[in-house]
Amino acid sequence: MSPQALAESTSIAPAVFTTDAFDAAVMKTYGRFAIALERGEGCRVWDTEGRSYLDFVAGIATCTLGHAHPVMTHAVTQQIQKLHHVSNLYYIPEQGALAAWLVANSCADRAFFCNSGAEANEGAIKLARKYAHTVLDIDEPVILTAQASFHGRTLATITATGQPKYQKNFSPLVPGFEYIPYNDIAALEATIARLETDGPRVAAIMLEALQGEGGVRPGDQAYFQRVREICDDRGILLILDEVQVGVGRTGKTWGYENLGIEPDVFTSAKGLGGGIPIGALMCKAKCNVFEPGDHASTYGGNPFACGVALAVCQTVGAPGFLENVRDRGEQLRAGLNQLAAQYSNLIDEVRGWGLINGLALKADAGFSSIDVVKSAMGDGLLLVPAGPQVVRYVPPLVVSAEEIDQALAATARALATLTAA
Repeated sequence: MSPQALAESTSIAPAVFTTDAFDAAVMKTYGRFAIALERGEGCRVWDTEGRSYLDFVAGIATCTLGHAHPVMTHAVTQQIQKLHHVSNLYYIPEQGALAAWLVANSCADRAFFCNSGAEANEGAIKLARKYAHTVLDIDEPVILTAQASFHGRTLATITATGQPKYQKNFSPLVPGFEYIPYNDIAALEATIARLETDGPRVAAIMLEALQGEGGVRPGDQAYFQRVREICDDRGILLILDEVQVGVGRTGKTWGYENLGIEPDVFTSAKGLGGGIPIGALMCKAKCNVFEPGDHASTYGGNPFACGVALAVCQTVGAPGFLENVRDRGEQLRAGLNQLAAQYSNLIDEVRGWGLINGLALKADAGFSSIDVVKSAMGDGLLLVPAGPQVVRYVPPLVVSAEEIDQALAATARALATLTAA
């Protein structure tokens, strides 16, 4: 059979999908909602029953340009027909072009590519440890991370994650991490003082510019500026996890731009490839301590992923794109704040930047974020929790004003339904 005939005869999905067949073959590591999505266009997706949903999850802040965007369709088609994978034993032009774009559009001097946010954060941890040993002369380095943070699901990154629920039953955890309250400079200074009574121990402070899984909590500018000063004074590396907030999500190219500081190291994934798996570790020249053999990734930086990611980045960087993100974010927050005023007995606050926003419910609201998500889903709106009391809104960055209004109307109906119940 010819390759063309084989391609035309190959089925990539069953003719009739059933959840029972799925559950019989796939590990149950997710609590899945009872819908199966099969296609999308823009900010809308359709399930196997033909029902349409307004997608304000975007693969959890991943589908930067939404679904089936012409730029991505063209980039995917062009690159897969040209060259999709070769080893990093050779120079890869697409990787070099993407790295050049990232360096030109950030504070970084170098980039390393991998496949996911967890891998990018693993790389940052390794970089910080080598920097501690070779530059700071620390034998047992400690990395400080924040309570309620989220940095990934690998063993080192769940240790870095300051949420015990993700660490349960996976001990012994990786040593060398200490946790501090987010946005609390006094607690940070006290922790450093405790750890360094006999000399330097802290190699890096690893934080999210905005805590996503921790409840959509933006970083405080004064806090981060003081953290930057402490790191400069002590030679500590400041690492920012930008996996969820980078690549335009906050209305700026990078989340750190909202804080008035520059990190030494930062990571990206999710929206970087617009849904095509890719992660990146970026750093300034002073901490570029990796040498051949220190770190690697078989798939990282291959032509396919880098070609598509570059197309996504160039689109995000085009005139007017980030302006739309900021405008739609302001529109969304204004509408959510109106609902917060209407349901002041149920809603605590609205918080976020750009198009990553959280509707925080009061502890005694009588229902949880998952209840809001389920009710909205029944009305054709996809949302995602950020903890038990926060509903997260992370639509594609190409979302329209009309779609924002539709999401707000569906949220209002969900709150009305839950209140009545």
